[in-house]
Amino acid sequence: MAGIENQVPTRNRASRKRPNQSAGTNPAKKNRVVLGDLTNTSSNSLSRNPGLGKTRKLKQDPDPKKRENELNLQLVASPGPDEQPPQKSGYASSIFRHLHSLEVEAKRRPLSNYIEKIQNDITPVMRSILVDWLVEVSQEYKLLSDTLFLTVNCIDLYLTAHKITRKNLQLLGVACMLVASKYEEISPPRVEDFCYITDNTYTKEEVVNMEKDVLNFLDFQMGSPTTKTFLRIFTTAAQDKPVFSNLKFDYFCCCLAELSLVDYDCVRHLPSKIAASVVFLARLTIDPHFHPWTLDLQQHTGYKPYELKDCVLRLQNLLLRSETSAKAVRQKYMDHKFKCVASLSPPGEIPALLFEV
Repeated sequence: MAGIENQVPTRNRASRKRPNQSAGTNPAKKNRVVLGDLTNTSSNSLSRNPGLGKTRKLKQDPDPKKRENELNLQLVASPGPDEQPPQKSGYASSIFRHLHSLEVEAKRRPLSNYIEKIQNDITPVMRSILVDWLVEVSQEYKLLSDTLFLTVNCIDLYLTAHKITRKNLQLLGVACMLVASKYEEISPPRVEDFCYITDNTYTKEEVVNMEKDVLNFLDFQMGSPTTKTFLRIFTTAAQDKPVFSNLKFDYFCCCLAELSLVDYDCVRHLPSKIAASVVFLARLTIDPHFHPWTLDLQQHTGYKPYELKDCVLRLQNLLLRSETSAKAVRQKYMDHKFKCVASLSPPGEIPALLFEV
């Protein structure tokens, strides 16, 4: 799954023409991706469900050698019919444990209720509108999905410690995407591109100053693992049947993961928990006749079914109402190049026995 984002686009990213890219010529005319009016949103829709579970720190296995054998993951794509089987990485278990240790660090975790506790001028709906718009922006500039996930992570971390007005929420969004692009992309968009995409609502100086504030707050530490990071590992472990070893399954997992970005309630879940829940729901949706969570997946992810219940049910709800709550994500994955996976529907009710130990 590691290179899915690079399989679809047919144009070289370096060959894209952006506004003001050619000296002495007028910028090419584009349809700007318009952000909805944040000031007229209602705080009632997309409300959080207080009954959903809390995040938790993974327990360390008392037997490190046993744990290392369990987590000896393949961090490479599955081989084709004419290829040699990939070699297991001797460092895979160490990498996996390191990622888990990073995701639970306090400095890398946004507050689960930062809007209620810190902010007084923005709502969960405004955040949802912003993130859904950023999905469109990432498509406009052909950005990797890693860039999108890192962008949202930066937004949530910054909002955890800084009050911001709704007027500057979009400014924060484009500044965080600029930061994430410079970290993830080979040829990131320029500051002028992000000014243009906001219809020049903000000046170049304002974007650069916000970028500086974000980087100083993060202390220039951009290597936080995201849901996408863990999803690459977990989808490899999920390929125990042919139906889960194809692009349709991978795209559907990406769709569910991006839906989680739009939802404020998912902020309180660890990225690894969201990734595991995505695999659980994707397997259940594509092949509902078999139990979606195998012992092998439990060993690879560190999660038992009952630990995923609240997050899986939240993702199920997001997918069922994605037409209204995450229009950009749904439109993106309704495209034929993503095999129209947004049209897939999960079971209306997930049997409780699937979450039993």
